[in-house]
Amino acid sequence: MTDYRMIDAGALKIRAVVEGEGPLVIMVHGFPESWYSWRHQIGPVAAAGFTACAIDVRGYGGSDKPHPVDAYALAPIIGDLVGVADALQPGAPAILLGHDWGAPIVWNSALTRPDKFRAVGALSVPHMGVANRSFREIFDALFTAKNKFFYQAYFQKEGVAEAEAEANPRDFLRKFYYAISGDAPVGSWPNDKTADAKLLEGLVDPDPFPAWLTPEDLDYYVGEFTASGFRGPINRYRNHDLDFEWQQAFKNRKIEQPALFISGTRDLAFNMLGGPDPIQVMRQHVTNLQVAEVLEGCGHWTQQERPQEVNDLLIPWLKGL
Repeated sequence: MTDYRMIDAGALKIRAVVEGEGPLVIMVHGFPESWYSWRHQIGPVAAAGFTACAIDVRGYGGSDKPHPVDAYALAPIIGDLVGVADALQPGAPAILLGHDWGAPIVWNSALTRPDKFRAVGALSVPHMGVANRSFREIFDALFTAKNKFFYQAYFQKEGVAEAEAEANPRDFLRKFYYAISGDAPVGSWPNDKTADAKLLEGLVDPDPFPAWLTPEDLDYYVGEFTASGFRGPINRYRNHDLDFEWQQAFKNRKIEQPALFISGTRDLAFNMLGGPDPIQVMRQHVTNLQVAEVLEGCGHWTQQERPQEVNDLLIPWLKGL
């Protein structure tokens, strides 16, 4: 039976699914997902001797949903993780796992609060160090200024992306999930749209959907977003400038905790803008990177597309901490 808990994290309440006993492992999902994206990991992590805690990030699912854009900056979200850790395992640092947006959240939690987090695992998005420019400035120059569509630029104006997603959450989720999965043909995420395009333009609605997301799985996600809306989730993308300013205080710091990283060769977020091998760059900023694997043919939804391969890497790493 799923054990839902509402955890007082200090600033607000966070819903979590908690299973097992032992050292605390907090799992942080990405966009557009929920605690449910970790459904294949919760049981195995608990069975391995840990307290598995998969949260709904603020703005999602059953967690509190503050309205202001700046409520979704890194600093307050990291504060939520500290609050969850203090509530469930007071006096002992927790282990973090994150995927997609959850990855930069847990990387930055480990970077800025090593007193609270003793190990960090991330899926999809590598840690490339504290940036020299806001990511908003980078994508404005590379895409918007050249009249090219970039989804994070499209997310900047309040209400626009929300209206598109909320018009038909099932249609939005099906198309978005499929387009960046390992099952989609190359080119399923269009690169030729102009800056004024909509997100769903050019995305296909697969039938049937790949087996890793069952109709029941999709129903769960649709129910969550029908109830919660998309404002909180999309607000995370509207804080690049605020996050950049906040991170500068940690510019010369490295992540020294034991770390794990898993991505896929078909994951567009692994090396989003091109450039050098992300894992080699990451080793300069994550000094104890113990596991670094890129799964052949895996798309963006790492732990859902390849649950067994992820668990086969994750569980031994956790036990070895």
